[in-house]
Amino acid sequence: MNIWQTTQQATQLLFSGDSALWGIVGVSFSVSLFAIALVIIPSLLIAFALAYGKFPGRWLILSLMNTLQSVPTVVIGLLLYMLLSRAGPLGDWQMLFTQKAMILGQVMICFPLLISMMHAAFQNSDRRAWETALTLGSSYPRALLSLMWESRFPLLAAIVASFSRVITEVGCSMMVGGNILNSTRNIPTAIALESSKGAFAQGVALGMVLLILALGLNFILSIARGKAHLRTN
Repeated sequence: MNIWQTTQQATQLLFSGDSALWGIVGVSFSVSLFAIALVIIPSLLIAFALAYGKFPGRWLILSLMNTLQSVPTVVIGLLLYMLLSRAGPLGDWQMLFTQKAMILGQVMICFPLLISMMHAAFQNSDRRAWETALTLGSSYPRALLSLMWESRFPLLAAIVASFSRVITEVGCSMMVGGNILNSTRNIPTAIALESSKGAFAQGVALGMVLLILALGLNFILSIARGKAHLRTN
């Protein structure tokens, strides 16, 4: 089967409403969106504290976050597998090979990335926005909201990049999820499985979903930036 025929079959799968295909897409999106939702606020607060706070060990924490970004996802998966297996210290939780384990793994993957990118966004922001808000009598939460609005595009870019990282990772999801059909099989693990069997149509279809997602997210981000630029001119 050539590339053109495989692409045709993949397109047919996408538009035929194939239940198996869209079930995999649903698992992938629900797990990754939940993982991102869990860490956005903690990451935001930690990144702000690292950028604007003055306390001992601040740069050590930041260096640790930058280092954790480069840890391979399969290593994170291995660590979680050992913790969550029956012989592990968290075996009583019975989370291994469940979506909860996949969410936990993706939280560990995107948490340091979000902190590092949000820290960079706050570092490059205009500190006067924070100081002016406090001078005018705003509370700390309101002043933080003002600063977030000033840094909204790099913060949004950090969220998009983190979501893209977790929804495409395969190592951790394979190890702690088990790639179980209708339960923990997500887009990357399904692509790996179908490719190993030589059944490329579903893998290509799922790859198209990821490509459309990436294009859509970047298009929305570009449109928002463009509108903001027009307002300032």
